[in-house]
Amino acid sequence: LGILLAFERIFVLVVVTRKVADQKRHDKPSSDNPLGRILLTFENNRHLEPESLELKLGEAILRERAPLEKYLTLIKIVSVVAPLLGLLGTVTGMINTFQVITLFGTSDPKLLAGGISEALVTTVIGLVVAIPTVFFHNLASTRSKAVLMVLEEESTGLIAQRAEQRAA
Repeated sequence: LGILLAFERIFVLVVVTRKVADQKRHDKPSSDNPLGRILLTFENNRHLEPESLELKLGEAILRERAPLEKYLTLIKIVSVVAPLLGLLGTVTGMINTFQVITLFGTSDPKLLAGGISEALVTTVIGLVVAIPTVFFHNLASTRSKAVLMVLEEESTGLIAQRAEQRAA
């Protein structure tokens, strides 16, 4: 589930990144991408003082943040919980092994193998889930931050442009 969510986020963020890059090349703002919506906010509020305009653009960036960071916390939780669940399985497997030793002794290795196998399999499964999930979370988080950085840079540039116009 964590890996599927991470793939979804990465796909969505790749599409958003392309739309933002396209928007940077065009003069006319489009509402189908975060940067276009920031530019539309600027256009709708260009009459305001630079300080008020900065607040409006900051508010618009905050509205864009949630969709860009959607599921990132859940993906991170999965990446942290998976190895812990593997460790829990390891502990329960070893408890089962010690219970078998208590009941039957160590004379039959086949009886011990079940608990040891449980311990090793759950550890492996926890790591198999955690390692790619950590990687994909990092990738999605980096993409999200990159888009937000572009929005903040463009917003700051628009505010500076507006302040220069006011000063002139």
